[in-house]
Amino acid sequence: MGKPKFSRKKYETPSHPWQEDRIKLENEFIKKYGLKNKKEIWKAETRLKKYRTQAREILAKVETGDPQITKESRQLLMHLDSLNILPPNSTLDDVLALNTESILARRLQTLTYLKGLANTPDHARQLISHGHIAIGERRVTVPSYMVTRNEEGEIGYTSDSPLNDTMHPARPRADFKSMGFTKPSQLKEDQKAIPEKQDQTPKLEKEPAKETGDKKPEPEKGEKETKKDKSKDKEETDKKIQKDTETEKPKETLEKKDEEQLKNKEEKNKSEK
Repeated sequence: MGKPKFSRKKYETPSHPWQEDRIKLENEFIKKYGLKNKKEIWKAETRLKKYRTQAREILAKVETGDPQITKESRQLLMHLDSLNILPPNSTLDDVLALNTESILARRLQTLTYLKGLANTPDHARQLISHGHIAIGERRVTVPSYMVTRNEEGEIGYTSDSPLNDTMHPARPRADFKSMGFTKPSQLKEDQKAIPEKQDQTPKLEKEPAKETGDKKPEPEKGEKETKKDKSKDKEETDKKIQKDTETEKPKETLEKKDEEQLKNKEEKNKSEK
C-alpha cells in the first residue's frame, strides 16, 4: 500500500530516454496544451494504455460467450462515453483507435480554453490553479481533472471570482474565439503540402516519339548544340588533312620525275658505250 503521504507513481516512463521523434512530439504537446512537464503526457499515455489493454483482453475472450466479459465490455464503453472520449454506440475496436490527444483533450485546462474563459491554455492553467474556475458550484483547482460529458456545460468562473466582471482586464474579450486544436500529424502534412503547392509551376512534358518506321526521336536543344559542335570540329580536322595531303602530293611527283630522269640518263650512257 505505502503511506498516503508518499503515493505511488501513477505513470510509466518511456522505455528509452533519447528518442528524437518521441521528444519532438512531447514538446509539441506541451506547447499545444500548456502542460507543466512531460509527466502529464506520460499520465495520459498510461491511462490510454490501460484502456487499450483492457479492450484487447476482452476482445480475446468475446468468443467464449461468458456473460462477465460482455458486462466488462459494456462498462468500459460506458465509462469512455461518460468522459466523452468516445461517442455513444462505439465498439471495442474504437477503443484501440484512440490516441494520447483524445485523453489530453478532456482535461479541464483545455476545455476552459476552448470555452473562451481564458486567452491561452497557459492562462487557463493559471486561472484553475488560482481557484477562478468551477464546475457548477464546485471549485476545481486541478488542471488535469477529467471532465465528464455532463459536467462540460457547467464550467465557468467561481461566484466570488473578480473575473465575473465583464470589464476585468484578465478576462477575454467578448469577440474572442479560441483556436481549435489540430493534431501534430496534420500540422506536418500541411507544412509538407505548402511548398508542394508553391512549386507546382507548369512544366512542359516530353512528348513520346511517334513510332513511324525506323525514325528516332528528335534530340533536345542541348543535344543538338553538342552534335553541331562535334560536326564542326570534324569538318575542320578533315580540311587540315586535305591541305596536308595536297602539299605532300607535289613532293612525291617531283621525286618520281627525278628518278625517271636519272634512269633515262643511265640508259643513254649505256647505249653510247
